Amino acid sequence: MCTFTLAVSVGAVLLLPFSIISNEVLLSMPHNYYIQWLNGSLIHGLWNLVFLFSNLSLVFLMPFAYFFTEAEGFSGSKKGVMSRVYETSVVLLLLTLLVFGILWVASAIVDDDAAGRESLYDLWEYYLPYLYSGISLFGVLLLLFCTPLGLSRMFSVTGKLLVKPRLLENLEEHLSCTAFEEAAISRKISTKASCWLNLNMEALQKRLLAIKSHRITLEMRRKASPWQRNLVYPLAMLLLLALTGISVLIVCFHVLELLIDDAAMPKGMQDSRLGKVSFSVFGPFGAAVQVILIFYLMAASVVGFYSSPFFTRLLPQKQNTTMTKIIGNCVSLLVLSSALPVFSRTLGITRFDLLGDFGRFNWLGNFYLIFLYNILFAGLTTLCLVKKFTWAMQAELIRAFGLDRLSLPVNRIRSQGKP
Repeated sequence: MCTFTLAVSVGAVLLLPFSIISNEVLLSMPHNYYIQWLNGSLIHGLWNLVFLFSNLSLVFLMPFAYFFTEAEGFSGSKKGVMSRVYETSVVLLLLTLLVFGILWVASAIVDDDAAGRESLYDLWEYYLPYLYSGISLFGVLLLLFCTPLGLSRMFSVTGKLLVKPRLLENLEEHLSCTAFEEAAISRKISTKASCWLNLNMEALQKRLLAIKSHRITLEMRRKASPWQRNLVYPLAMLLLLALTGISVLIVCFHVLELLIDDAAMPKGMQDSRLGKVSFSVFGPFGAAVQVILIFYLMAASVVGFYSSPFFTRLLPQKQNTTMTKIIGNCVSLLVLSSALPVFSRTLGITRFDLLGDFGRFNWLGNFYLIFLYNILFAGLTTLCLVKKFTWAMQAELIRAFGLDRLSLPVNRIRSQGKP
């Protein structure tokens, strides 16, 4: 069930980029025999399948997986897999009735008319889209707060993966100090048999592993070629800065579009107009930029999600991740990825309208909500980037000039009897 949910998440991420690329391919080769299979009905069917499987995973599969891990079987029944399945099914049925009852009451309060009362008895066409609309709104709001944080954290994550250039830094001296510190802690650990030493061995082991990891990183930096140090790292930082700047500029331009053009509002499209008009002013190049930005924003949202203080505990650990945490990660990734098409269209990253049930969300037609969402995204992203670069530049200057190795000033305590 978790594997199926992750597969649906990957499909939701690839949904909008695949649709944009398909549209450009049909525009460039409209009469090619070998791409006749690529048509609007196929893309529309993919959107409907992703919507269906997202509902299935969020409403049934993931709750069933969680309740199954917690189930032990009814009292008096035989212990085994089937008894746990029976208990899980009963609990899931009761939860489903509770959720649908709450939705029924909420819908009856909001839509107090004849048409609203008739739609209350339509499970497939009303309840599931209504429930998924609320989940999608939660996912879009989660992306609003995770993506700006992730855009600022992407520079730190990329910096850890690449080799930084040596700017006013004595790498050999730093490596020697790290080696001496590692040897000192190893010596303390080796003397643990001495009863007169009161040492926290667990803390020393963690400190030793951290120092070893830092020493390996320094050795990799020393062995790296000048091209890798002085070219790859600056280019990667410039690429991240360019992608982030383009994203913010597109959102700011979309804010102006919302004020003067009603077509800038996100809306659904029942019949896919593939191969008729490009969804970018710059043609294939603009479509390629849109696809890159969509993948970049998704990666930034995942980084920001796991960097958030609220969801840091969900970060998987190698050979130390419980099944409950795995289920939580699958649900989180599915919520983020299924909201990505709506998120991208709401911010104006692409002009590709939402297909199928993705365009039936009621809150997409609220101008004030969409306008405020764009303003908040641009403001939060700018604020996070300014704060990140200010602190990062200060830390790099302190490290480059060696000020981080200076001892803090302490008050000298004069011993008694000495002047």
